[in-house]
Amino acid sequence: MAAWFKRDKGKLASSLKREIPDGVWTKCNSCSEILFHKTLEDNHQVCPKCSYHFRMSSGGYVELLLDEGSWLEHDATVKSTDPLKFKDTAAYPDRITKYTKKSGLTDAIRCFSGIMSDHKVELSVMDFAFMGGSVGSVVGEKLGRAINRAVENRCPMIVVSCSGGMRMQEGIFSLMQMAKVSAALVRLSNLPQPFISILTNPTTGGTTASFAMLGDVNISEPGALIGFAGPRVIKQTIGQDLPEGFQSAEFVLEHGFLDMIVERKELKERVGCLLGLFRGNQNAVLQ
Repeated sequence: MAAWFKRDKGKLASSLKREIPDGVWTKCNSCSEILFHKTLEDNHQVCPKCSYHFRMSSGGYVELLLDEGSWLEHDATVKSTDPLKFKDTAAYPDRITKYTKKSGLTDAIRCFSGIMSDHKVELSVMDFAFMGGSVGSVVGEKLGRAINRAVENRCPMIVVSCSGGMRMQEGIFSLMQMAKVSAALVRLSNLPQPFISILTNPTTGGTTASFAMLGDVNISEPGALIGFAGPRVIKQTIGQDLPEGFQSAEFVLEHGFLDMIVERKELKERVGCLLGLFRGNQNAVLQ
């Protein structure tokens, strides 16, 4: 005879959903893998599954490239003024204040003296977190001072670019920085001391049209967007469809505007080897 049973207790309680704090996980833009932030930090902001290179802060590049404890930051308190009294949806000084609070930076570049693989260098790193890495008077001034230090100390200059181009709120003053920095690099080349330019995602506009492409060696990270005007503007100007992968680092390398593409984790070793070759070290071997 079949027995019938009836549960007297209520339904089994489901386990409470564990709350996950914001900012703990990141979805990879390339392979859609869900990544723990600590994993990304330990891997220099590179996806361990597909090697997609996330944007990294200026501080991250300093720790990656310079020998631990060797660096000294310069001109950290230099700030932009408002020469044009510019205002669009917000006044320019208000924008500066907003991005200073948001990023913890005073402008879109940080400049350091330090040691890289036993080579004394000047390192300047742009940061997209401050107004999209746009170049204004402060960026140009700090870069100019950094190059002058490289000239005085007779040491290599390294610039890591991450920029949307010139800063429209400073108009012609921002555009003048293209010539200012380029002229400073001529003085460096007359020593001669090498200028190594590292382009990251993105490097566009007047930054690309000036110092970012003037390196004795131009290096890019994989997949970086590199170009001057946007694809839509170029397509409308020439009236033609653009090839697949246009303005990717790989496309730019294929067409001769880059010397090499280097994974982020290999940057320090590769640049250190280049510095050895420029110094005349016969034991330096470039892989």
